[in-house]
Amino acid sequence: MTVLETALGKIEAQQPKERSPVWMVGEQLKDMLRANPSWAELIAQDLDVEKLSLAECEAKIKAYADGHKTGNFSCVTPLEAENIIREFYGLYDDGPAPVRDDSLLRFEDFFP
Repeated sequence: MTVLETALGKIEAQQPKERSPVWMVGEQLKDMLRANPSWAELIAQDLDVEKLSLAECEAKIKAYADGHKTGNFSCVTPLEAENIIREFYGLYDDGPAPVRDDSLLRFEDFFP
């Protein structure tokens, strides 16, 4: 089993069986890990700590939403949720995007 599979399994183990805010945090975190598999080891370790559970992360997102209420309505955008998840688990980009080497021939160069 890869580290990514282990992390995804730990997320699924903490997700309730039905859709809920905690389930949604897990789904978003899984999407983030698939896009950035280098974070998998950190997440696999963090999810073993009770105060770093999906439920605790969801509580941070809810607190943010409640603090930015409009009337009786509170929510967060997907980007706001991602930023809260990143901060909660200490997930940072691995650095700048790779530089494209234009001296190489590319397959798409031969097609209009």
